[in-house]
Amino acid sequence: MGLLGRIEDDLRASIKSKNEEKLRTLRMLKADILYEKTKGTEELTEEKVIEIVFRGAKKRKESITEFEKAGRIDLADRERVELKIIEEYLPRQMSEDEIAKAVDDRIKDIGGASQKDMGKLMSLMMKELKGQADGALVKKIVADRLQKA
Repeated sequence: MGLLGRIEDDLRASIKSKNEEKLRTLRMLKADILYEKTKGTEELTEEKVIEIVFRGAKKRKESITEFEKAGRIDLADRERVELKIIEEYLPRQMSEDEIAKAVDDRIKDIGGASQKDMGKLMSLMMKELKGQADGALVKKIVADRLQKA
């Protein structure tokens, strides 16, 4: 069963169990997925579904930051609950150490790098780590590694 099937099954289960937070979050996720499907620009693959779920998680993280800046802790807490639910559907994320090792390996492969290679290295890393690592964390690690080089 794919990720979409798992989301749909959990959606039905949350309706039966009357878990309002999970129900609300999964409905939003499914709506995002169906919206992508109706756009019809490309086939709705498992990879595309994962990408949509990642976008949902990213939106929640950004919302948490903004709500905290505005002093709306109640709304930030609601977003945290939704983020926790969404993260259940994301693939296992790499640790900082694993990302740093991958970045170091890639720098060795291209024969060293300087600050001007940031874009090239980020492009390579995001292709390699797609779905396994948060882009902001990868960017931070790549920047740190390039400053040391």
